[in-house]
Amino acid sequence: MPKLPAEAYAIIEGRHSDPFHYLGLHPEGGKSVVRAFLPEASNVEAVGEHGEVAKLDRVHDAGLFVGALPNGSKRYQLRAKFGDKFVEFEDAYRFPPILTDFDLYLLGEGTHQRLYDKLGAHPMTLEGIDGIGFVVLAPNARRVSVVGDFNFWDGRRHPMRVRGAGYWELFIPHAKAGDHYKFEIIGPRGHLLPLKSDPMAFASEVRPKTASIVFDEAHLARPRPAPDGINALSAPMSIYEVHLGSWRRKNGDEWLTYRELAEQLPAYARDMGFTHLEFLPVSEHPFDGSWGYQPTGLYAPTSRFGGPEDFAALVDACHREGVGVLLDWVPGHFPDDPHGLGSFDGTALYEHANPLQGRHLDWGTLIYNYGRTEVTNFLVSNALFWLERYAIDGLRVDAVASMLYLDYSRPPGAWIPNLYGGRENIEAVAFLRRFNTELFARFPQATTAAEESTAWPQVSRPVEFGGLGFGYKWNMGWMHDTLNYISKDPIHRKHHHGDILFGLHYAFSENFILPLSHDEVVHGKRSILGRMPGDEWQRFANLRAYYSFMFGHPGKKLLFMGAEIAQSREWNHDQSLDWHLLEYKYHSGIQALIRDLNRLYRAVHALHQMDCDPAGFEWLITDDANRNVFAWLRKGIDEHARCLVIVNFSPNVYRNYRVRVPFAGKWKEVFNSDSAHYGGTNVGNIGEVQTVDGKTPELRLTIPPLAAIFLVPES
Repeated sequence: MPKLPAEAYAIIEGRHSDPFHYLGLHPEGGKSVVRAFLPEASNVEAVGEHGEVAKLDRVHDAGLFVGALPNGSKRYQLRAKFGDKFVEFEDAYRFPPILTDFDLYLLGEGTHQRLYDKLGAHPMTLEGIDGIGFVVLAPNARRVSVVGDFNFWDGRRHPMRVRGAGYWELFIPHAKAGDHYKFEIIGPRGHLLPLKSDPMAFASEVRPKTASIVFDEAHLARPRPAPDGINALSAPMSIYEVHLGSWRRKNGDEWLTYRELAEQLPAYARDMGFTHLEFLPVSEHPFDGSWGYQPTGLYAPTSRFGGPEDFAALVDACHREGVGVLLDWVPGHFPDDPHGLGSFDGTALYEHANPLQGRHLDWGTLIYNYGRTEVTNFLVSNALFWLERYAIDGLRVDAVASMLYLDYSRPPGAWIPNLYGGRENIEAVAFLRRFNTELFARFPQATTAAEESTAWPQVSRPVEFGGLGFGYKWNMGWMHDTLNYISKDPIHRKHHHGDILFGLHYAFSENFILPLSHDEVVHGKRSILGRMPGDEWQRFANLRAYYSFMFGHPGKKLLFMGAEIAQSREWNHDQSLDWHLLEYKYHSGIQALIRDLNRLYRAVHALHQMDCDPAGFEWLITDDANRNVFAWLRKGIDEHARCLVIVNFSPNVYRNYRVRVPFAGKWKEVFNSDSAHYGGTNVGNIGEVQTVDGKTPELRLTIPPLAAIFLVPES
């Protein structure tokens, strides 16, 4: 055999970083020389564009073949013999690059808004040949190969070429949608890494398998849009938060598919009066017990319930029912599973190298390096991807506090200050502002919501005014204070009166959502019903009063699934909700209560139009701690749009209770949580009350026990 150059051995040994420099067609000495590396092939021929055939000599036993095409052909195919079988195919190393120079410029700058159109695996046609273009970021790798169904998962067969600032690409002719694949990477020290799933994969295998799957997402049927204005500050927003794997199950303990969920869940949400469904993270994740909050495939809807087209059908079904769709989105951290983003190219590419910056102590996960342009580009593009490809109406960003603070849940000395010596994560702040700015610029009808549990200022205020730019912020303080209050025996509540009042001191500092989320019904916290004190009647009456208080309070609403049927036990992600509880009147009464509260909230403008405006709220009674009574007025834009809300958190009935009101005349009792329809005792005001003459109009009301009543002036 002839003596071979060093780069021939680099090809044979699978360590060549630019295989196109050696493989494929090259002019040499007036000839068109073809080189092909085909392990296990015994004979190889090159067939020119005019049908001319040239035998390629085997120059190394590993499967390296070299020969010259006659007549200066520029296009060719390969014909190889594997065992007794001849196979004719296109050579991947004769095709032009995939990324344009402009792509490389934007990628290098970190401003490519449509990253998902370029990176990952995309069906395409080059020079009249169908195949798949693969592109992946691995700037510190020595060699990257695509392995998959199309090449026997052999990393020697399809090494990629590197371009720009570390983007590896390869067009593989005749690879197709549905093929499974991964990336085989040799790190900077020459060590072979575990096979990596594609960070930009649009579909994946069902866990515990981890291969990426080629999917032609460019031809994905886009769901119809949601109703206009569904996310507006002046619109009613009542969110039903759902974990798709445990909302309802079939055949004992099987998941419903996306298509089966589409037949049931949107109609249920509409019937219950919810305006939005919010899904716990649907991005691909390896561990069921993470509930999706430790994702490895940000661009792939989890394969547990079907493929991308099935998830799109679920979104479409929601919009058909007039229900918006929000996704929990997790840009704060990711797991260190070997097939995932951790040490992706043999270095800390997506995460920080220093564990004081790059690892969450609470969750054992890795933290994104927001100071790296490629990382923020990856995350911002992912946010835009869900809204563009799946018509998602908004993103709820998980664990924002953990992103904002460098010392989040860290002891002294276990964190690194910013360049000014402070604890604020300057790069994360810049990322969040960029994320919100680009999302609202591209999708002005969409919204974002921050799960942010600290006093960071202006979370839901515009970036141009110094805010983070979110549409909404979860009001974690309201949730903690009010759950603390309602869990107390009524006889002790007078000592905790401030837990109800305090939230109104800051209720309009942000655009708030009032969340009773999944986090409040797990890990020993008990269900919402389980927190209620007293005997059975009192527990359900307390719950009815608390939910009514929530719907009368300023702020958008969020309930986790199961809360609307008064689930008795904590949520378990491995089981269906306890739908059988609806056979019992108290549980079905709670469901009826939530249905009616949603309808009331949507129908009465005073209850939602100025949810986030201090002009929409007026306290009427704050000082009746001994009787555990609160009263306030909700206001709409129209001066006659008013709703009086009175909540009695004691088990006593109060008669001739005086409340001043802005208008004389009849006030209709439009809601009473003590109705027998909900399981109550039917104490109330028989539908309406007339004001008593005096200096100011005044109502004398019967206030039912552990209950709320809502009254509006008769028009």
